[in-house]
This record gives sequence, structure tokens and C-alpha cells, in this order.
Amino acid sequence: MRDFDDIRRDLAAGTATVESITRDYLASIGRQSGLNAFLAVFSESAVEAAREVDRKRSNGTAGSLAGMVVSVKDVLAMKGERLTCGSKILDGFIAPYDATVIARLRAADAVLIGKCNMDEFAMGSSTEHSAFGRVHLPEDEARVPGGSSGGSAVAVSAGMSTASLGSDTGGSIRQPAAFTGVVGLKPTYGRVSRYGLVAFASSFDTIGPFASRVRDAAHVLQTIAGYDPYDATSSAVPVPEYASALTGEVKGLKIGIPREYFGPGLNDEIRSAVDAALRTLREHGAAVTEVSLPHTEYTIAAYYVLATAEASSNLARFDGTRYGFRAPEAAELNGLYVRSRTEGFGPEVQRRIMLGTYVLSAGYYDAYYRKAQKVRRLIAQDFDRVFAAVDCLLTPTTPTTAFRAGEKTDNPLAMYLSDIYTTSANLAGIPGISVPVGRDRRGLPIGVQILGKKFDESTILRVADVLESAHAQ
Repeated sequence: MRDFDDIRRDLAAGTATVESITRDYLASIGRQSGLNAFLAVFSESAVEAAREVDRKRSNGTAGSLAGMVVSVKDVLAMKGERLTCGSKILDGFIAPYDATVIARLRAADAVLIGKCNMDEFAMGSSTEHSAFGRVHLPEDEARVPGGSSGGSAVAVSAGMSTASLGSDTGGSIRQPAAFTGVVGLKPTYGRVSRYGLVAFASSFDTIGPFASRVRDAAHVLQTIAGYDPYDATSSAVPVPEYASALTGEVKGLKIGIPREYFGPGLNDEIRSAVDAALRTLREHGAAVTEVSLPHTEYTIAAYYVLATAEASSNLARFDGTRYGFRAPEAAELNGLYVRSRTEGFGPEVQRRIMLGTYVLSAGYYDAYYRKAQKVRRLIAQDFDRVFAAVDCLLTPTTPTTAFRAGEKTDNPLAMYLSDIYTTSANLAGIPGISVPVGRDRRGLPIGVQILGKKFDESTILRVADVLESAHAQ
């Protein structure tokens, strides 16, 4: 994996150009096409963009990300490019505009190299639920890279882009980052504009970066964060200089360890890796204390009631009439709806739509949806109470390392439990980051998660940077 500092040194030394770097990444994508990480590769436009950045560099007008090559999860709109969300129902759809995050990357002179494979409509934890085939883990192609942003994680871990954008609704950046051994950052809800992101669950969805280094993730977040008038949920809270927080020091910070995250089901090697990370933080002067988040046990249940309810509403627009797939030879309107959605959506998306429709239906709304909203508030209050005493939390990112393809596809509950340590951050709207801290006995990456206070990405980046330096693989 090549980080942005390496690239900038090469550019400054004159040993590389943005065009040559871009061509190197394109060659890497071609060599590793069997990983199925990309759904579209912008071979021509990426090279043209790189040449333009080289011209800007020659006259001193290049942006802050000049030389960074970025891939994008195929859930974000890029004008004139396919936007499939990993689904047959949007196969062939061309985005009419740029998402705000895409526009900001372009303005900073990042080179956009392609769209990455994903679980259909971001619904999955393994990137096996794509209409265009599953994504393979580079270390062991029989295993999964996590999901739903598995293609983006692999693009970075396999050296096919410097960074990548993903989306995180219940762990879809952090969990694949842990499985693939890269950094994955989920910002605070509202920190990054969702304009141009195809919605799964609108009160949960967050856009964030994958990178090989914490510093690179900070650079990307710096570019994409901030208020956007096109997104009513984006926040006007000022965006700090994230890279300046990476001091290599955590002395005086108070780190909380939630006891509920270390119960049955946690892999022993991951537990040992978390313990090693805690020792590192203590050695660097941080205070570590055990805390309690008592409503953690209700996280998965509340999440899958609320997220599927929102998915049911959001995905109602895909009905075969306005855009995307339309079932051929439908005799009447109702038949067109039924056939288009039956043939266009995969089984996991259908499952979640039906579950969400059920919990919103008359007679069940109060029993499920309203109750889950109350539980969500209790979970958020748990974090508010704990963050009054500590600066951030350290937890496992996942209960296991990468599992084998097909191992959990017939057991949805087992698959959903892959996100048991990540969904709470989406329920509460707080930021989280996964950083690699080692490998298990099979050579599979292990990640630890740092959770922070709302809009305090600086602190979790600071802690992640120290752990990265101490546990570099």
C-alpha cells in the first residue's frame, strides 16, 4: 500500500508524476481484476484528470489532494457515470450530477479512478450480496472482505487506489476496514454531506474514507467535511485541521473500555490484540478505565428494526417506472411494480424491505418501530453519560476476523451479528474509526475501534495514529 506522504515525496523529488502514479494504479487494478473490487474503471478520464493536475502542479495552482488517487463506492453519484448500488434494478443508470463529496474531491485535485463493488444497496456485511459477484479478500480469496463497502476496502488494501470513499450505515466502513487491514473512518452524522448518496437508512447513513494510513484518512475527511446547503442534515459545526491532531501523543487522555463489548463471542486473538492496544495507550500516558453501556444488548435489534423501516421507505422509489430496471412485457401497472421489484432486487434487499414494511404496518408500528426509537434514545444517552467521564472508547471492531464466503449467507442473524460492535455508533450518531493492530495466526488482519464524542473526530484520529505507529504491520 502506497500512502499519500510517499506520493508527495516522489512528486516533489520529480521521480513521479500524477499521471505515472495514476497509470500504476490502473495497472494494479488490471492485474488484480479477479478480486472483483471494481464495477467501473475510469481508465481514460482518470489519466486525463491526472494530466490536468500535473499542469496545475507546474504552475503552483494544484489542490490539497494533488497526487491522491481515490476510488468510490458505487452508491455515490458521479455525473455521467454508472450508478448501480450493486443492484440489477439500477444496472445501466447514469448519474445526472456529482455528489457533494465527489465535487469536493475534484476541487482538491484528487484523481477519481473508478467505482467499487458493494453489497446491494449497502445491505450486507460481506460483499456477497452484489448483483455483480462477490468481492474476494486479497489474503485468502475464499474469504470475504466484509461489507457493505468491501470493494472500497479491497481497493486500498490491495494497492489499487490511495484512498476510497465508502458509506457506513451500521459498520459498513469500519467492519471491512478491520477485515482487510486498512483504516476506516465513520464521521459524526452530519459532518459530511449525504447529497448524492443513494439512501439506505437516511438517519444512519454516513460517508467516510478508507486509507492505508490514519493521516491519509484525515486528509480526505478534511476535504469532504463541512456544511452543505444541499443536505438539510449536514452540520455547520466548524471543521478543524485534522492532520494537526496527529501529534503522536495521547498523554492525559481518558480511554473508556465498555465491558459489554468483551462478552461471549469475541475471538480470543482479537481480545488479545485489544489488550495489546490498551497497553500501548497506557505506555503513552493515557488513563484507561472500565465503563458501562448498559443498553448495548439491544443494539442489533433496535438497529434492524429502524434501518429496515427506513430502507422500506427509501427503496419504494425503485418501482420500474421512473429509472433503472423495468420488467419486460408486464401486462398492467401492479404487475409491473411486482415483477420489476421481484426481479430487480436481490434476496437480502427483499428481506429487509419486507421486514421494514412489517414493522411500519398498522398494528405493529408501536410494538416495534416506536419502541426501537425509544431504545435508540437510551443507547445515545449511554454514550452521553460515558463521554462526560472519558474522551473516547476503545473496543474490538469485529467479533471475528474475516470469515469464509458462504459461511453466513444462510443464517441472516449470524451475518447481522458481524456488526455487533459497530451499529451502536450509527444509532447514536457518533464518530468511529477502525485501525489495524496486527494479524491472527492465519495471517488475517485484526482491527480495533475507537469511538468518540460527536464532532470530535480529532481525538479518535489522534488515538488511532498512536496505535498505528506502535502496531505497524
